[in-house]
Amino acid sequence: MAAPLHGEDGLIWAPGWLDRAAQQVLLEDVRAVLRRAPLYTPTMPRSGAPLSVRMSNAGALGWVTDKQDGYRYQATHPATGAPWPPIPARLLALWSDILPDAPPPEACLINWYGQAGARMGLHRDRDEEDLETPVLSVSLGADAWFRLGGLRRGDPTRRMKLSSGDVLALAGKSRHFYHGIDRIVPDSSTLLTSPQRLNLTLRRVTRA
Repeated sequence: MAAPLHGEDGLIWAPGWLDRAAQQVLLEDVRAVLRRAPLYTPTMPRSGAPLSVRMSNAGALGWVTDKQDGYRYQATHPATGAPWPPIPARLLALWSDILPDAPPPEACLINWYGQAGARMGLHRDRDEEDLETPVLSVSLGADAWFRLGGLRRGDPTRRMKLSSGDVLALAGKSRHFYHGIDRIVPDSSTLLTSPQRLNLTLRRVTRA
């Protein structure tokens, strides 16, 4: 386990932070969450167009989106109406390892990229009341090309390949940067059946 790399813009990148055994155990934790809070297909505000990524959540709050009410956090699953399961203890420990001074996360968004064409367009995380606490991301499964921009949508961007077991945190200035997933790389991991990928995003929603 190498020490995390810290960028000038506050970005924290810990490639290979989780070894194969740790990835497998965490994957089982996520599967347990999904048995209680199954993946669903979110839709865009206003248009109702489905996202190419399926989602679920763990924690006191979960991020959801639909045509009627748009982007938001809520305490219950939009399909089942049940409260979200707790964030797995291993993820909370990982948060403390990478972000020891940050208040604890309240939401873990689970993004499921189930096909090679699944992607996530450039966006900023702006639906939280707390916009200063870092956002921490964990990759499991297939590699993905991650695109990171700047404070404005038209700013120059750069690409990073995120692999299974990588941990990335948008902290400091980078917390407000546009970012997204360009594409999934098939046959790049054996943790999940190619080209499947899970991304776990831990966030603080309310001000501590």
